[in-house]
Amino acid sequence: MSEEQNHAELFNEANQDMDEETLFVVSQTFKALSDPTRIRILNLLCTGEHAVNDIAETLNLSQSSVSHQLRFLKNLRLVKYRRAGTTFYYSEDDVHVMNLLKQAIEHATHH
Repeated sequence: MSEEQNHAELFNEANQDMDEETLFVVSQTFKALSDPTRIRILNLLCTGEHAVNDIAETLNLSQSSVSHQLRFLKNLRLVKYRRAGTTFYYSEDDVHVMNLLKQAIEHATHH
């Protein structure tokens, strides 16, 4: 069996088992990855844990914008946080989605 046939067979098997909840989660994941600001934040979090103000400063974004996007990503369980005093530190929480992001970046930058 060719690699393309194998991928098609796996896709068909997964597609047959897809319920409404799975469809919703998949669509929300792609929604999360459809926003340039969220992509920049997730890409930065691939490098490790970062405080909200560090993310804002590094990406030249307002802290409120970063907090809003992080809340969206946290609700999808794509990022997690820990609190140290008054500072919130965020990190990746879904290796599958981070791998998908990395693959999309590699695809986009492949010449």
